[in-house]
Amino acid sequence: MHFKEAKGILSAGGGMNISRGCIHGCIYCDARSKCYNFDHSFEDVEIKINAPELLERKLKNKRKKCMIGTGAMSDPYIPITENLRNIRSCLEIIEKYGFGLAIQTKSSLILNDLDLLIKINRKAKCVVAITLTTFDEKLCKIIEPSVSTTKERFEVLKTMRDNNIQTVVWLCPILPFINDTAENLMGILNYCIEAKVYGIICFGMGLTLREGNREYYYKNLDRYFAGTKEKYQRRYGNSYILTSDNNEELMTLFSDICDQNNTERNAEALFKYMRLYESKDRRGQLDLF
Repeated sequence: MHFKEAKGILSAGGGMNISRGCIHGCIYCDARSKCYNFDHSFEDVEIKINAPELLERKLKNKRKKCMIGTGAMSDPYIPITENLRNIRSCLEIIEKYGFGLAIQTKSSLILNDLDLLIKINRKAKCVVAITLTTFDEKLCKIIEPSVSTTKERFEVLKTMRDNNIQTVVWLCPILPFINDTAENLMGILNYCIEAKVYGIICFGMGLTLREGNREYYYKNLDRYFAGTKEKYQRRYGNSYILTSDNNEELMTLFSDICDQNNTERNAEALFKYMRLYESKDRRGQLDLF
C-alpha cells in the first residue's frame, strides 16, 4: 500500500475511483491488463489519500445533481483501513450534497456503510451492484480467494432488498471448462431471484484475456486446474474474447429465467438506470434528471 495526492477524483460522467490496484486476488481480473498503465505492483494498492477533499470541492460547486459511480476499475471496499475510511468519507459527502450513488463491489464490508446508503437512498437514489461468478463456495475461494464468498455477497443483496435499496448483479466472468455449467448458472440465478435484484448484467458466458491478466490467469490455471491452460491455448489461442462452448445453451437459460421473474437483463437499459439521477422532493415524489 502507498498513498498518492490525486489531482482529480471525478470524471465528466460522474465516475470515481479512490484507489488503484487490488488485493482480492481474483484470478481473472482484467484490471491487471497492461493497457491500464500501472506504474506499481497491482497488489501495492495506491490510496488516493485526498479523495474526500477533492470530492467535496467538486460536489459543493456542482450545479446539477447526478449519480456518482464507483467500483468499475477498483473495488471501493479493499480491506485497508485508510481505503475504508476514504470510501465512508466520500459517501458522507455524497449524502450531504444530495447526489445519487451507484456502487459496485464484491465485498460484504459494504454493510459497514449501510447507514449511509440508506440515507443516500432517502434523498436520491442508491444502487448497489454486486459481482457473482461462482455458486460453489469452495470453487469461489479458489477463483476469488481474498474476497467475500458468493454466499456472503448473497446476504448483502438480501440486506439491500430489506432496506429498499435496488441491486444489480454483474454475472461475469464465467470461465470456460471451470464454471460454465447450468448448475452454476442456476445457483446464481436462484440467489438473484430470492434477493429480488433489479437486474443482471451479462454479456455472454466466457471471459476476456489480454496482456497482463492472461499471464496471471494462466499461472493460476496451472496451480489449481491442471491441464486447463492447455485446453485454453488449443481452443482460443491468444484471442481477447473467450466464449464458452456452452454459451448458447446458458444464455437461453439466463434469458428465460430473467424473463420469467421480471428481472431486467438488457445491459444498455441497466446502465441507463444506474446513470439516471432521481431525487425525492419534499412531498416524497421523484424528480428525474
